[in-house]
Amino acid sequence: MPTYVYEVIQPDGQPGEQFEVVQPISEPALTKHPETGEPVQRVIQPVFIGGQWSESSMHRNMQDDKKLDRLGFTKYVKSGDGVYEKRAGKGPDLITRDAPITGKDLK
Repeated sequence: MPTYVYEVIQPDGQPGEQFEVVQPISEPALTKHPETGEPVQRVIQPVFIGGQWSESSMHRNMQDDKKLDRLGFTKYVKSGDGVYEKRAGKGPDLITRDAPITGKDLK
């Protein structure tokens, strides 16, 4: 069963305390706090995505320059004020503010 987050609606319309309720999808959303009877509304929460798409996993994958190169990505790392060095992929080895690149430089 999913866990839903609800928040109390204050008399001035502002959101109040939040709490969680485990309830079946088939049940309607709560309209009153189960203990105090205060009016509540369901809070939409972002979906949790774990596994290989987690932030820590993506950070590790972005650090693997050989893998990025093999997958066809180009990675530049800032090495100074307006200076970027290529670490993986196609394109010029160095991009600077003084010598901007064009589309043909990336092929």
